[in-house]
Amino acid sequence: MRVDVEAVKALRALTGAGVMECKRALEEAGGDMEKAQAILRARGAVSAAKVAHRETRQGVVEAYIHSGGRIGALVEVNCETDFVARTAVFQGLAHDLAMQVVAMAPKYISPEEMPPGETAPPAEVCLLQQPFVKDPTRTVRDRINEVIAQTGENIRVRRFARFALGE
Repeated sequence: MRVDVEAVKALRALTGAGVMECKRALEEAGGDMEKAQAILRARGAVSAAKVAHRETRQGVVEAYIHSGGRIGALVEVNCETDFVARTAVFQGLAHDLAMQVVAMAPKYISPEEMPPGETAPPAEVCLLQQPFVKDPTRTVRDRINEVIAQTGENIRVRRFARFALGE
């Protein structure tokens, strides 16, 4: 099937994936934009699994202070190279994660960090399991996997801190 250039541009704008990846996904999906997005998301998860073993020693510490200055967060997000750490895509992810911490108040990064006696569901208290604040149909882990697919590097949330007046 021949794919329209405008459809490739539109899919690229939505997902941030490479031109050829968008073209292949659209061809595989028969031109259906929704199916192509799902294909790219699945490939992103596969890509994330391929790079998960690599070390992450670079990155950024992102701060977010909510309007009014009554609540804020610091998040350390790591990647493999300083080149990726300086990209707008990576810095946008770090900002989104800091906003997520402010909005949803997670206690742990992942279920593996939960103590044995914790009774709260992981989707409520684990950052990576929570619904993403900008798109609740996806999780924070899905958003990170998208950026991993875009950059080709492993990305980890190393730690975070949330501050609120009176807490």
